[in-house]
Amino acid sequence: MKYLIIFAIAGLSFSCVSHKQEEENHSSKLSVISLREDSVTLYTEFPARIEGKVNVNIRPQVEGYIQKIFIEEGAYVKAGQPLFKIDDRQYIEQVNTAKANLNAALAALKNAQLEVDKYTLLSGNNVTSDFQLKAAQAQYETAQANVEQQRAALEAANINFGFTLIKSPVDGFIGRIPKRIGSLVSASDMQALTTLSDISEVYAYFSMSEKDFLRFNTRYEGKDLADKLLKVKDVSLKLADDSQYPYSGKIQMINGEFDTNTGAISVRAMFQNPNHLLRTGNTGRIILPYIENKAIQIPVLATLDIQDKIFVVRLNQENKAERTAITIDAKQGDYYILRAGLKAGDRIVSKDVETIKEGSIIQPE
Repeated sequence: MKYLIIFAIAGLSFSCVSHKQEEENHSSKLSVISLREDSVTLYTEFPARIEGKVNVNIRPQVEGYIQKIFIEEGAYVKAGQPLFKIDDRQYIEQVNTAKANLNAALAALKNAQLEVDKYTLLSGNNVTSDFQLKAAQAQYETAQANVEQQRAALEAANINFGFTLIKSPVDGFIGRIPKRIGSLVSASDMQALTTLSDISEVYAYFSMSEKDFLRFNTRYEGKDLADKLLKVKDVSLKLADDSQYPYSGKIQMINGEFDTNTGAISVRAMFQNPNHLLRTGNTGRIILPYIENKAIQIPVLATLDIQDKIFVVRLNQENKAERTAITIDAKQGDYYILRAGLKAGDRIVSKDVETIKEGSIIQPE
C-alpha cells in the first residue's frame, strides 16, 4: 500500500512538472511595455483660406469715361496714390455753375439786407408800416437760406469733381483691372474697377465641426470664450506645398453661430505677413497645438483593427493575453492618444499582436 501511495505521489508530481513545462513551452517571448501618463503636445489640422486684413473693392462714385489708368495689375500702391482718372469736364462745369449760383445768392442776400435796413429806418420814423419791414426781413431770411443752399451745391460739385480722381484708400496690392481707358463707368456698376488688398497682415479662416468645437471649448479654462482664446497657444500654418509658413499666428475670433448647412463654425486666426508671401485667395492648413498633461500613448504597431474597432493585447497578472478594445482620442505620428479602455500601469504587447491567441502566456522580453 505504501509503494502504491509513493508511486501515486510521484506520478502526480511528474504530471504537474510536465504541465508546467508544457505551459512554458507554449508561452511566447514578446516585447511588452507598461503604459504611463506623459505631457504630450497634440496637433489638429484644419483646411484654411487666406484673406488680406483689408480687402477693398475700388468703385467709381461718379459716372464718366475712364481717362487714365495709373497702375498695373499686381502693383503695390500706397495710400493716397492715384489709381484711375475719370473724364472731369462735366464736373468742372458743375463746379463753375455752382460758384456762379453762390455769387448770385450772395448778391441777392446783400440786396435783401439793404431792403431790411431801409424799412427799419422808415419804420422808425413812422414813414412805413411794420408789415413792409417784416416782409423785407422775410425776404432776407429767404436769401440767406438760398446762400446756404448754393454753398452746399458748390460743396457737392467739388466732391463730385474730386471723385473723378480715384485714389488708393490703403496700402496694398492691386488685383485684376477689368476696365480699360474709354470704358464708361458709374456708381451703379456691379463690377468693381479693381480690388485692393492690404496684406501686411492676413486672416486665415477655417472651420471646426461641432465635435471639434466642443473639445476645444473643454480643453481651456476661462469664464467665457474670449477668456479661453487668450490661453490658446499660437497656431502655425502649413502652405499648399506642405512647407511651413515662418510666422506663427493667433486665433482672434470664433463665430457666434454654426452654419446650419455645414454643421461647422468659422474661426479666424491672424498672421503677420511682412514679406507679402501670402495673398488673398491662398490656401493652407492651420495647425492647432494643445498640451495634454496626462496623455497615454499607444504605439500604432501595438494595435489591431477588427470591424472598425481598435484592440490591444493586454497582459493580466498571470501574464495571460487579453484582447482589449480601446477608444482613441487622436493619432500623433506613430502613436495613438488613448481616450478610454486602458489606464496607466497596464501592460500591453508593443508589436506583432496579430497572431497572439486569447489566453496565451506571454513572457515579456
